[in-house]
Amino acid sequence: MIEKRTFKDLAHVNHEWLQARHHFSFGKYWDPARMGFGPIRVWNDDEIKPKTGFPMHGHQNMEIITYVREGAITHRDNMGNEGRTEAGDVQVMSAGTGVMHSEYNLEDEQTRLFQIWIEPRAPGGAPRWDAKAFPKGERAGQLEILASGFDEDISKGALKIGADARLYGATLSTGTRVEHRIADGAHVYLVGSAGQVEVNGEIVSARDSLAIRDISSLQIEAIEDAEFVFVEAWEPQN
Repeated sequence: MIEKRTFKDLAHVNHEWLQARHHFSFGKYWDPARMGFGPIRVWNDDEIKPKTGFPMHGHQNMEIITYVREGAITHRDNMGNEGRTEAGDVQVMSAGTGVMHSEYNLEDEQTRLFQIWIEPRAPGGAPRWDAKAFPKGERAGQLEILASGFDEDISKGALKIGADARLYGATLSTGTRVEHRIADGAHVYLVGSAGQVEVNGEIVSARDSLAIRDISSLQIEAIEDAEFVFVEAWEPQN
């Protein structure tokens, strides 16, 4: 199963300072047919005006990943963490038993990002935050695991999350091909960030998405210079 959803078909909520597009039900956008994809609960495509952002607010029992597409986002939380994450880089937050945080665009330009929520492996646990630069040059032409809930990936430099999931990212030059074998039982959600790729015969432009199940592998080719990310996730085992 491969279900395509184009960017123009996403729900759009105008908050003036924030232009939010929702892949799944979130906030003011409610669609009982789109409550997530497996354990992937939220995928928001946000455009944040300069000198604005999300004031201090709370979460619990959710793994939250931010992939910055353009500009930068500055994070602060009640654990004493503060960090600025730039375009192409990733920050992760395990909300656990509860965390308060803010996310602001302190830049002079608009910030564009993907915000991804994944159900945790288990509720509770100490909240945590981390961020890391993933230089595009090092990721060019191949898939890289950016965040993971598995020790073997974390030991190789992936950011740690508390979910049975991996976040992959890649930049491909025109004509470059990559293949990814999908593990049994996985939900895969792929979103284009820039350019255009062909995935198993489906054309994915920037900010389009594919929901993928029961497919053994992904065959990805860049139609033009492109950047994309995808989550491969499994339902929590209770």
